[in-house]
Amino acid sequence: MNRLLCVIWSLLLLSLPLRAERFVFTTIWTAQAEFAGYYVAKEKGFYDELGLDVVIQHPSLNSSPLYRLQHDESNAAMFSLLSAIDLISQGIPLVNIFQDSMNSSNILVSRWGVNPLQMKGKKVAVFNSDPNYLLSILSKQQGMDYQLIPFTSGINVFLSGAVDATMVVSYNEYFQLQQAGFKMDENSIYRYSKHGYNIQENGVYVKPEYYKTHRSQVQKFAQASKKGWEWAAAHPDEALEIVMKYVRAAKAPTNKVLQKLMLHEILRLQIDRESGRREFRVRPDMVKKASRLMYECGLIKRQVSYNELMGNE
Repeated sequence: MNRLLCVIWSLLLLSLPLRAERFVFTTIWTAQAEFAGYYVAKEKGFYDELGLDVVIQHPSLNSSPLYRLQHDESNAAMFSLLSAIDLISQGIPLVNIFQDSMNSSNILVSRWGVNPLQMKGKKVAVFNSDPNYLLSILSKQQGMDYQLIPFTSGINVFLSGAVDATMVVSYNEYFQLQQAGFKMDENSIYRYSKHGYNIQENGVYVKPEYYKTHRSQVQKFAQASKKGWEWAAAHPDEALEIVMKYVRAAKAPTNKVLQKLMLHEILRLQIDRESGRREFRVRPDMVKKASRLMYECGLIKRQVSYNELMGNE
């Protein structure tokens, strides 16, 4: 009888749902289609299926992804590849656990219809939340000596004529300029990805100590996130509705038309040019190129290797 009771009790324990492990993830910006795959993975239960209780946070002006990660308010945070290399070179170790970008979205747009490479010494609007590594590299390598004018967000500084050019990303401000009726031709825009500066952008990072002690959690997060992005690519209209749920909850200043364009462009940027597939991985050659360019232009004091970025050293 005792053995029977033990068997019954064991079966009951096995039938109980496992307690989900809490995993807090901070994105790089406010709610928008740039993070659609993560929203999908959350809403479709892909994280839950693997036993993860994922909490998606968005940063604020006084609480950046780095601050939240360093103060253990987040288990993982999003950074661009260039930012991650910079931080690691400064002695702030990070480990990449998931990569959702395979291409650069950065574009330099001139205000007066002039080739951006013929605007030496001119004023260029830049995001004050980003060190603007690519612009600094371009200015240094081409001897442009641009005057950098920081702005928080939007395109008003550029449209007002206060600056001669502006940095934009192809999935956001570029579409905002189009919606505002600003005319752009290929002569007045400089797409970094077409001029030897095609470097991956957003990835998800954790601290090395978390990576070492929570391998299962980070692997599950990566697996479910990949599934979320693949589902979004296969069901873009439904994914857009999920995005808008988060946009409305965050009261983000945007619109559905822009978010639809953003989602389409983000999904395009995820396709590797050589393989033609969504690979969700950091490319060693891009890490090597990015690290070399940043070092040669004096943006970092030492180069960072692929193995270091991936937690293999």
